[in-house]
Amino acid sequence: MTSKNLCNLIAAGADLLDEQAAAQLLTVAPGTLGVWRSTGRYNLPFLKVGRAVRYRRADLLAWLEKRTRETGATA
Repeated sequence: MTSKNLCNLIAAGADLLDEQAAAQLLTVAPGTLGVWRSTGRYNLPFLKVGRAVRYRRADLLAWLEKRTRETGATA
């Protein structure tokens, strides 16, 4: 493995958020993320690393961007 590949892996790992950090970014309770995952209420991408759940910061920001509304319509 080259040092460039190693740096890329480290950078990718640094971009992974645990459930607490992801919940803080989205301003919801960590338990809410668990409910969303188990019910499939929102299509919020996550990764399983062993038993741990991780979220990519870029995925969370993209999810928020898709939920941006120009009007008060909820549809």
